[in-house]
Amino acid sequence: MGDALDLLHQTVTSPWVYLVIIVVTAVDAFFPAVPGETVAITAGVFAADGEPHVVGVIVAAAFGALVGDHVSYAIGRGGGAHRVARLPADSRRRAGSEWARRAVDRRGGIILTTARYVPGGRTAVTLTMGAVRYPVRSFFMYDALACATWGIYCGLLGYFGGLAFAHNPIQGLLAGVGLSVAVTGLFEAARWARRRARARAAARR
Repeated sequence: MGDALDLLHQTVTSPWVYLVIIVVTAVDAFFPAVPGETVAITAGVFAADGEPHVVGVIVAAAFGALVGDHVSYAIGRGGGAHRVARLPADSRRRAGSEWARRAVDRRGGIILTTARYVPGGRTAVTLTMGAVRYPVRSFFMYDALACATWGIYCGLLGYFGGLAFAHNPIQGLLAGVGLSVAVTGLFEAARWARRRARARAAARR
């Protein structure tokens, strides 16, 4: 365990760690199997000792997420938009796509900023926004806000976990990741409760 911890410490305190954070969080945005959030939180835990710098961790995570989200948006815009255009006008998939278009037109900013905290959900949302051709300028503005708050969230979650468990960074890492999972669970529970309430309201009509 001690050797593994030393190796992790050497890796995270390397000057290359910021590039690693950028690459991993970027790929995570369109390939959710990559643990971008965990990497950012881990770096935040070790930042409690002063290296890497917590501001650098936050900026790297936010920038990587922003780049990755735009790659996902471009994939959706390039491939999804053409498929949507070829769907029959009276098909259920075309109707679903039109519903998604109306939803992002009305609440695109809120959907994008909240989806950033849901692994997998953020990829689906950015792909959909590209496919329905959500305006690029608006996408960039809302996504920059979403990625900035997400970077702060991940960096500080790890940082305060590292401060709380200064003599045991593994416990700090587990605490930070555990809180992240709990927050994600709360988001999902809130979404489920909201969908259930809407379904009940619709059934009463």
